[in-house]
Amino acid sequence: MSALRAKVRGGRLVLDEPTSFAEGTVLDLVVAHDDDLDDAEQARLGEALEASLASAREGTIEADELLAEVACLDRAGGPLP
Repeated sequence: MSALRAKVRGGRLVLDEPTSFAEGTVLDLVVAHDDDLDDAEQARLGEALEASLASAREGTIEADELLAEVACLDRAGGPLP
């Protein structure tokens, strides 16, 4: 089974889709994104990762350089000084 996605509403977890689990099934949950990024920061990070992956697919960037770029992104969406 693939991962399930849920949101917190009124202090309870609400799944985005129905499941086939039996009533009363106990599940262990793990927080997928345990960071302090706000929505805008998360969007900038996603855009930077997509651009880097596109460069890697096109062969215009080496894997080591790609990883270095990702590691150097700060929360403002740019490289660290």
